[in-house]
Amino acid sequence: MIGKGRQTRDGIRIYEQADFAGMHAAGELAARILDEVAELVVPGQTTGEIDRVIESKVNAAGAKSATIGYRGYQHASCISVNHVVCHGIPGDKKLKEGDILNIDVTVIVDGWYGDTSRMYVAGKLNRKAERLIQVTHDALMTGIEAVKPGNTFGDIGHAIQSYVEGHRMSVVRDFCGHGLGRVFHAPPNVLHYGRPGTGAVLEEGMFFTIEPMVNLGRPETKVLADDWTAVTRDKSLSAQFEHSIGVTADGAEIFTLSPGGKFHPTYG
Repeated sequence: MIGKGRQTRDGIRIYEQADFAGMHAAGELAARILDEVAELVVPGQTTGEIDRVIESKVNAAGAKSATIGYRGYQHASCISVNHVVCHGIPGDKKLKEGDILNIDVTVIVDGWYGDTSRMYVAGKLNRKAERLIQVTHDALMTGIEAVKPGNTFGDIGHAIQSYVEGHRMSVVRDFCGHGLGRVFHAPPNVLHYGRPGTGAVLEEGMFFTIEPMVNLGRPETKVLADDWTAVTRDKSLSAQFEHSIGVTADGAEIFTLSPGGKFHPTYG
C-alpha cells in the first residue's frame, strides 16, 4: 500500500501515487535530451562538446543538472567510451570509427530526479560490440520484468546475472542501481547479481534505477587517478543501459522511456 512519507524497515522510501507524475516529468526530459544528442555521436566529435550541448539543453528546459557540483564533479553527463565502465569524464578526446559509448544524464525537474543512460556508436557498429550492447539492453529489460510487489531485489539481480552469464559475459559488481526520487541516491542499493528471494521485498511506490554494466571479459574494474573514471581491469569492452522506474500494483512503470524510440543505438 502506498503511504505518504512511509519508509520500509530497510529505509526505502514509499512514494505516493501523485509522485509518479513528477518522476515522469524528470525522466522524460532526461530521455529526450539523450534522444537529441544522438546525432552528435559521430567519428571526430569530442565527448566534451556532447556534454556542452547536454548542459545547454538542461538549462534551456529550466531544469538543473544533478551531476554538476556533485562531489566536485563539473559536467552535465558522464560519457564512458569502450572499456570505460562508468563515470567517464567528458573531454577533448575525439571519438573514433566504431567507438561505443554510454551517455548518462541526471536532471532535476521541480525537485524530482530523472536518471537514465544508454549506449551509442560512432560510425559503424562491429559485430562483437553489437552483441555486447544487445545483451546489456536485454539484461536491463529482463531485470525490469522481475519488478513487482512481493518479489525481492535479489530476484532482479538474479534475473540480470543469469541472462548475462548465459551469454558468456560478466556483470560488474562494483557499481549498482539506487533509490531516487527527491534525492539523487537513496536506499536501496540495486545489485545486478544475486540469489532469488534475497534482499528487501519490493513494494508499490518504490522508485529506483536499474543500470546493469556488462563486460565482454571479466567483471573486475578499477578507478583511475581522477577518482571518477572506472575501467575494466582486462581492458575488455563494457556497456550499460539505465532506466528509472517506479513499482506499481502489478509491475513496473518506466519513467525514462525514449520519446523518439532511440533507447537502443540501432533504432531506425
